[in-house]
Amino acid sequence: MLILYSYPELFGVADNNGYGLKVFAFLKLAGLPFTHQHLFDASAAPRGQLPYILDDGQSIGDSETIIAHCLEKYRLTLDAALTPAQRMTDHLVTRMLDDLYWVMSYSRWKDDRFFPAFRDGIIAQHPQIDEASLNKAREYNAQRYFYQGIGRYAPEQAYARGLADLRVLADLIPPQGYVHGEKPSSIDAGIYGFIANIYFFPISTPLKAFVVSQANLVRHCEAIHAAISS
Repeated sequence: MLILYSYPELFGVADNNGYGLKVFAFLKLAGLPFTHQHLFDASAAPRGQLPYILDDGQSIGDSETIIAHCLEKYRLTLDAALTPAQRMTDHLVTRMLDDLYWVMSYSRWKDDRFFPAFRDGIIAQHPQIDEASLNKAREYNAQRYFYQGIGRYAPEQAYARGLADLRVLADLIPPQGYVHGEKPSSIDAGIYGFIANIYFFPISTPLKAFVVSQANLVRHCEAIHAAISS
């Protein structure tokens, strides 16, 4: 049995990290049986990052590598009908979501206006985590943001990057159906991983305000959420 290791759930979302939720949604949409184990400490994971899977004794990290592995090994058909142009679109969107990740993370850990709600939400749902541990994680993330670059931005500049990414998604996702038609593909799982971690969180960031204003983003997110929650 394939095992997915990822960060804990929060606010009704199966993983409070976009990459872990992306893999979770992909596995669910593909109908591939797996068990899900949550971790707070990623130190034992490949490259010290979550998510990762354990498949027949093989540890595989990185969300894109995990999805590619599962598509090939289990001959999954989720992306079988995609054209070369659609695959190029998926590649570009995936890279854009990497950019959105940093802004979303910044809103939770860096921005003094929103960190308390995020911290209190984690403690309320996971009381084994204390405030001191979260403050330590915040300090660690502040270093990551500085070296990545987003931490050197003023908040309005950081959010401008994320909002630009979200506007592209709002233009890409159709009023009905999914990115490439009537059925979801792996890129829909990827988009859900990040949008759900904005939309379902009761934290009023500029990113959340934009998402809730876009009916197609909300519909897409809720459709994937319903599909993987059954």
